[in-house]
Amino acid sequence: MTWLDWNDAAFEEARTRQVPVLLFVKAAWCRWCRELERSILAAPEIQQELQQHFVAILVDKDRRPDIESRYSLGGWPTLAWLDEKGELLGADNFLDKRELLERLQEVATGYAQGPEALRSQLARGKPQMQGAPAPPPSKAALGVPVVDLSLEIVERVTESVLQTADPIYGGWGKQHKFPHPEAIDFALIRWTQTGNQELLDLVRRTLRKMQAGEIHDSVEGGFYRYATRADWSVPNTEKMLDSNVQRIFIYLEGTQALGDEEFRATAEHGLEWLQSRLLDPEVGAFRGSQDADPEYAHMNLKARQARGAPPCDPTIFTNWNAMAVSTLLKASAVLGDPKWQAQALQTLDFLMEEMWDEKTGMSHYFDGKPHLAGLLGDQAYTLRALVDAAQFAGENRYLAQAEQLAGLTIENLRADNAGFYDKAYDPYAHGGLRRRNRSILENSVMAEALLRLALLTGERDYEDNAREALASFTGTYRSNGHYVAGYARAVDLLFHQPVVVTVVGASHAPATKALMQAALQPYIASRIVRCIDPQRDKELLERSALPANANGPHAYVERGRESYADTQDPRALPGLMMRT
Repeated sequence: MTWLDWNDAAFEEARTRQVPVLLFVKAAWCRWCRELERSILAAPEIQQELQQHFVAILVDKDRRPDIESRYSLGGWPTLAWLDEKGELLGADNFLDKRELLERLQEVATGYAQGPEALRSQLARGKPQMQGAPAPPPSKAALGVPVVDLSLEIVERVTESVLQTADPIYGGWGKQHKFPHPEAIDFALIRWTQTGNQELLDLVRRTLRKMQAGEIHDSVEGGFYRYATRADWSVPNTEKMLDSNVQRIFIYLEGTQALGDEEFRATAEHGLEWLQSRLLDPEVGAFRGSQDADPEYAHMNLKARQARGAPPCDPTIFTNWNAMAVSTLLKASAVLGDPKWQAQALQTLDFLMEEMWDEKTGMSHYFDGKPHLAGLLGDQAYTLRALVDAAQFAGENRYLAQAEQLAGLTIENLRADNAGFYDKAYDPYAHGGLRRRNRSILENSVMAEALLRLALLTGERDYEDNAREALASFTGTYRSNGHYVAGYARAVDLLFHQPVVVTVVGASHAPATKALMQAALQPYIASRIVRCIDPQRDKELLERSALPANANGPHAYVERGRESYADTQDPRALPGLMMRT
């Protein structure tokens, strides 16, 4: 039996044969997925049942997040039972051979008697599925603001972050323990704004306990995906690109804000693992993950070298690589090591050369060629990386690319009632893919990137689109607790104007670079740093209304509509930035 791709031909076969579809959603790094695929789905009796009574479709959840978000049961593997149109009938996670054979027979028999009766039968005792028919949407779900944007949102999420955190080991969760880096970052920002000692204690406790726990690979660096116990022990030992760069980022933040040398060492160790294991040197971008291997995880370095490292999934994912770019740029500023900025720009240039199309935007993944263009997550994280590159590298070619990407995303994905859809409209899509979702996480990343782009360029339309996107979730954010810390951080950016430092001077002059480095080094909850070269960036200089000084580079410091300092001295700049 041959597994089919998600395409028109597969669903045409289901219609012609009048049989249901089995959609197997797996992850390349998931050992339970591999066991199901190799030991159970490959069994002769299972294969025979599938061949006779089903059309079988296989997708990788990381390569097809659009499918995963609509059909996954909340974990992997997912076995989703669909009708010939691709509509969901029901779903299961891992089933052993006997359970799966019984389910196959139940679905095949029930489908022949009628899909609706089968849907009801499979739904008994099951939670509602992501792709299942939903009740009529509320105004909030449609993107119509229920309450105005206000600092109350920030305060409510702050309370939730504190109330739901583990008071002993930090982080969130009593069984499966994930660190939630965006919540730690938000807590650190709120501590600087409020001086609340509870927030600082939470940040330190989480970073220290996670650092000391088994979820941290103290031998080679980096972090395993999650722990199964509250004390960060008994981890699932796959290592993901996205979760590692996000965790490295918060250790860099901890180094920068708190001056903790252990946090610095953890960040550096993680970066070295990232470079040695996940970097694909041929393309200059990072592979998606390293497989789980519990035995390897418990070995010392010598034993690991003798055994050989677990293999890596070679797929290059745009959104995850964009996250890596932002972390590497941060690392260069915090650690004072230019090699991380050089790697960040190499990776970003690869994304813009290979994954960008001026009509469809960023594609999602690369396996020798780009695939699946136009998903919001790829546009949002790449936009953020371009904005970061403009700030950290002082090269406004990235700013021009950011404006182009922002404009295309607004044109293609903006919902009529505000916010952004996760994908472009496709009238020929099957099943759940005909419906477009609005993710609060991806909308928050997009909104924050647009807000920062507005501050860098002076274009207020970006701020208006960001504000509308954030306002569209005011009626629904509360149900997500600490999971929406990223949303609260974006809302906070509207009400706590960032410090804006504009360095005017020849971009490659040592004095200009010294001012840029001084602007980026200290921890400041929210800052914008831009470099305007009077010869190269005449339009930006005109918009800024700042002078082109003949006596060398100057740094101008402002917040909101108040300009309050200028200096040529890199040593004085951090103090001026932190004055308010």
